[in-house]
Formats: sequence, C-alpha cells, structure tokens
Amino acid sequence: MDTKRLNDTTEDIDIAAGIIRDGGLVAFPTETVYGLGADALNAEAVAAIYAAKGRPSDNPTIVHISSIDDMETLTYKVTEEMRTLMDAFWPGPMTMIVVRRDIVPNVTTGNLDTVGIRMPDNQVAQELIRRSGCVIAAPSANISGKPSPTTAQHVMDDLEGRIDAVIFSDPCRVGIESSVIDMTGDVPMILRPGIITQADFEKALGKPVVLDPTLNQKPEPGKAFKPKAPGMKYRHYAPKAEMIIFEGEYENVMAAIDEERLQREALGQRVNVIVFNENEEKAAAHEIFARLRKADKENADVILAAALPEQGVGFSVMNRMLKSAGFNVRKV
Repeated sequence: MDTKRLNDTTEDIDIAAGIIRDGGLVAFPTETVYGLGADALNAEAVAAIYAAKGRPSDNPTIVHISSIDDMETLTYKVTEEMRTLMDAFWPGPMTMIVVRRDIVPNVTTGNLDTVGIRMPDNQVAQELIRRSGCVIAAPSANISGKPSPTTAQHVMDDLEGRIDAVIFSDPCRVGIESSVIDMTGDVPMILRPGIITQADFEKALGKPVVLDPTLNQKPEPGKAFKPKAPGMKYRHYAPKAEMIIFEGEYENVMAAIDEERLQREALGQRVNVIVFNENEEKAAAHEIFARLRKADKENADVILAAALPEQGVGFSVMNRMLKSAGFNVRKV
C-alpha cells in the first residue's frame, strides 16, 4: 500500500475525508497525539485499524466527534454531569466513557457495552471529522505497544505502507493521550490520567472523582484484565531499549543515573538519559514520547530515566513512564 503524504490544507483534508468515507485509514493530528482514524460506525474500517497497528482486539478505540449533537448518535443518555464536563473541557483532551448505543460496532468498543468519546480541539482534526461526515474511531497512530506518535514522521516510521494517508501538520501540543473519565457509575472514575487532572475534574464537578486503583500499580502476575480504556495494559508505550526509572531524592537519583551510565558505557552499551525537573511536568508530557522515540532512533541499549512526583500532571507522565519501562523501578 502506498501511504499518501497529505498537508493540512483544506484541499488535502477533503482528500483525507473522502478516504475515511470510503472505509480507509488516515492518520491525523490532535492536540494530544496523532490518531489513526476510520469511520467509527463501519466495522470493517475499524477492524483495519486493529490490523494496521497489530492492536489486541480487547483494547477499545476512542470515538472522535466534532459536534455535541453526535453524542445523541452514540449514547442513550447525556446526564447533567456529562454536560458539565463537556462545557468545561470540550473541545479538548478529555475522553468520557458512556453507555453506547447499538449503532456502535463491537469492534469499535473492544466488545464492551460502553464507548469512549472525545471532541479534539485541534482544527485539522475538527475539519477532518466535519468534512468526512463520520464520527471517527482513532487510537494512537503507532504500532501497538510502542511510544505514541506526536509528529507525522513518527507515524510514517511505524505505519508507512500499512495505512492510506497521513496528514502532515504541526507537532502535537500536549504530547500525552487524553484523560479518560468513566461516567457510567455513581462516582466518576479516571481510567487514564492526562493533562486534565483529578483536581481539575473535581473542581468542575464539585464532587470527588476517584482514580482507577490499577493506575500506576504493577499488575498481579497472571491476573485476567480487560481494559475499559486505551493505555491500561501493563507494558505499553514501550521503546526497544531496556528502560530503568530511578526514584528518590533528586541528588540521589542523579548520582545513581550517572553511576549506572558509566557502568553501562564501560560495557560498550549505548545509554540514553531522560531527566525532567520537578516543575517541568507539562514539558515532560509534551516531550516524553518524542524522547523515547529518539532513543530508539539512536539505537540505545538502555534508557535511564528520573521519576517525577506522582501528583497532578506528573502522575499522568509517570503512568506512561512506568508502562514504558514495564515497571522497572530502582529506588535510590
């Protein structure tokens, strides 16, 4: 398959929209990461997403919309709390888990009776959805399990020849995937942390919001697990290199990383170091996937990373780092 390189012009977005309408696959920018889009209500088209990515069939996609009216197509009931969150965070990097209508194919939801929905605030994404006339299912546009793509070139590195087209546009602004909040229970629950934090949700709703207890916790070996939202798998966002996260006081962490680096280099290994300061959580979110992909490009044998404080956006970044490293944490 020849993967078309499209620009973010009106003319090229129209071409991409036609590909979506015809059941094809288009990678497109959002404010979070690049998504791999197909008509969410076309089961064969969504199945092609899974095939292109090598994605497990139980890992649900997120349906991207351009109008609040699309909610009525996808779910039976829009509650006042859901409207409050829409008013506060849409368009933007929030995905809501809601009960789905039967019109949404099983393949789109990973055979769940719920569906994740979000309205991106990226103008290219909005135009693509509008011009296609489809709600668009779009997981991240990468090979399943690899670091998510934040540039069009990242997408091409993974999926060239596997999909119909990529829209080349600016690098993604946020850099980590959307916050996923489950609105199907009595108490809203965050299933995937993102740039919108637990505190942000609680402020908007005026009530407690809980975190899924499995977040940032290493799962029990052999325990069955069916993800209700993307990104909940144990090993995810993973670079090719071994990755070690060092956790402790900043000075101790830096000393331990330096010692490990010297030992590894003495063995002839290529070492890549990833360190963000404690007050650089949003910069870390913006850069973490790009840094992991850069390590792969440089054929690193090992990545030595410093942990961030697990609060606010730092918690969200650590969610990605822990899964990237397969929870390989060294306390110092």
